[in-house]
Amino acid sequence: MSEDQKSKILEILSALPAPGGGDVVSRGMVSDIFVADGKAFFSISVPAAEAPRFEGLRQEAERRAAAVPGLSSAMVALTAERRGGGMEARPPAPRPPAGRAPPVAPRAASPSPQPPRAARQGIEGVGRIVAVASGKGGVGKSTTAVNLALGFRALGLRVGLLDADIYGPSVPRLLGLRGRPELENGRVMRPMEAYGLKAMSMGFLVEEETPMIWRGPMVMSALNQMMREVAWAPLDILVVDMPPGTGDAQLTMAQQVPLAGAVIVSTPQDLALIDARKGLAMFRKVEVPVLGIVENMSYFVAPDTGRRYDIFGHGGARAEAERLGVPFLGEVPLEMAIREGSDAGAPVMAVQPDGPHARAYAAIAERTLASIEASGASAGKTPEIVFE
Repeated sequence: MSEDQKSKILEILSALPAPGGGDVVSRGMVSDIFVADGKAFFSISVPAAEAPRFEGLRQEAERRAAAVPGLSSAMVALTAERRGGGMEARPPAPRPPAGRAPPVAPRAASPSPQPPRAARQGIEGVGRIVAVASGKGGVGKSTTAVNLALGFRALGLRVGLLDADIYGPSVPRLLGLRGRPELENGRVMRPMEAYGLKAMSMGFLVEEETPMIWRGPMVMSALNQMMREVAWAPLDILVVDMPPGTGDAQLTMAQQVPLAGAVIVSTPQDLALIDARKGLAMFRKVEVPVLGIVENMSYFVAPDTGRRYDIFGHGGARAEAERLGVPFLGEVPLEMAIREGSDAGAPVMAVQPDGPHARAYAAIAERTLASIEASGASAGKTPEIVFE
């Protein structure tokens, strides 16, 4: 069925005029089309310098694609990643006469610097945005993000949680959420809710087993839509569970919104700390404050004897925080109750708020909030933007 829908989308788009003549399909502007769970995803390649004048075309393509039978919606991105139908083609340079060396091409101008963080457009109705990141996977970052968000809520804040891991969304499972977000006014998604948190994830839009085989522009467009086409307001703070590493999603967040800061999650061992340093360095490079480091799976206490075991070592993240001059936000033990609660969609901060593990997360939330206040960072409000 999806192949029929792809063909129908291309047929419909072939009647969509492109600025400058022709249509978007014949000019090679449309990327491969991905269809999953009644939603179509594709991009339209345009010249980067002219992206604003193509926004109307993007919206019309999205509207037409969503009208295909069997589809409930469409997500269309503008990208300048590749040339589209010769739109940016230049005449070939003339060959030099025989025996003469070719002229030296002038050096390309250096890319424009990052916009100041204060000038980046915030999310309407959201006070502050905090990224929870790690240099590598498997360190418990998503579990930390969920319990940190619940820790903020326990402090009386209105909190949202954005799952920015397009390829491996885990927030639906961690919060025990199922179903699809409802639409407001035919376009803006209403976030799902659990334990007093507003939540949005790609995991709500496609089935858990569906692989997201996307390149960078589609990832960036999906993130922008989950940030700006969701009815988040009013929120005091939005916690963003970042994918591991230092790729497109991290750069999109750092470039598109004024992050109040980033929390880095690591385990104590040296290998994890090496990757954590990369994440910390990336946020500093794009002028995002590092609010501090959390040491997860810090130690294990045997339930039968009460004896403590430092399975992955201990104190490495604290020492790293001191070495790098950033706050150490706290340590969370390797504990069966945390793992079982995460798997069951029942985070310890919500179901065991007075337990020792919840107290650890609550202390981390308090220290993170203090670090935000110390950095003086806040987010502004924004109108719609052009997706590039």
